[in-house]
Amino acid sequence: MNFKKHATAILLALCTTWCMQAQVGNSINQENIKKNLPKAAKTAPQKAPVAIDPNVKIDTTTTYFRMVDTAQAYVRNKEWSKAESYLRKALAAEPSNPNNSLLISNLATLQRYQGNYEAAIKNYTMAIDMTPNAVTVLGNRAALYLQVDSIALAEADYQRIIALDPSDEEARYNVGMILMARGDFKAADDQFEEIRRYHPNSSLAWEGKAYLFKTKGNYYKAAEYFSNVIKERPTATLHANRADCYLMLKRLNDAQDDINSALQLTPSDGYLYLLRAKLNKLRYEDDAAKRDVQLAIEHGVDADVAKKVLK
Repeated sequence: MNFKKHATAILLALCTTWCMQAQVGNSINQENIKKNLPKAAKTAPQKAPVAIDPNVKIDTTTTYFRMVDTAQAYVRNKEWSKAESYLRKALAAEPSNPNNSLLISNLATLQRYQGNYEAAIKNYTMAIDMTPNAVTVLGNRAALYLQVDSIALAEADYQRIIALDPSDEEARYNVGMILMARGDFKAADDQFEEIRRYHPNSSLAWEGKAYLFKTKGNYYKAAEYFSNVIKERPTATLHANRADCYLMLKRLNDAQDDINSALQLTPSDGYLYLLRAKLNKLRYEDDAAKRDVQLAIEHGVDADVAKKVLK
């Protein structure tokens, strides 16, 4: 079995890059733009691992390979702690193996799945020290930095990726969103336009510009850009954000359609019920608005935040 392809399978099985989809609360609370940052990782294609030398000959009868093979089996079954244990055994079996950068990155991702963020950051960093130009690993560490709210460190990693690969749309999207959260709208738009220069049909560029227009209060243009993205990649978050734009434009029927679409995708997201409460309040359907606020609270939204919609 080709070890590069085999180890790559582990990486791709693990690394959805862990950028959790932002809760729809951003559609109500716009100052939390940075919570939208992780979405890009779900849509941008994974890069091929750069930590494995295709010319390295791997003996598939070795303990090292058997441990990696067993780890992959546990990854498929989502048994993260057991997969982590076997990756550690592989690393211990051949501590100087040239493919260990990838395995250490995989180990970090497993630790991330288990909520051990400090150890994950340490191992991502170790893998990057071994292969400084590994943009996949840099992207994974950046995503984790975002997850733990270390925005400046995430931005530094994304900027490093851009320096290595100026066409990287995910890194530019996330830098643009960070700049937007900082209030630097011009610099944010420059990043989205750079994505379009390299990738004229990039949905990430349209998505970034949609959030930018929405943040600046141009709800008509924002809805137009969200529509472009939704045609290609409908998600609950995108539908919810477009619904919020429609609410601001008093296009209540369109907002209702988007809220319904979002609820079909993620019926357990409490913030969607807040959006619907906002819609019902605009329709002067106070009882329905109160019921939706209660549903929002039952689905995990802070009661004080939820009740503000009724005021």
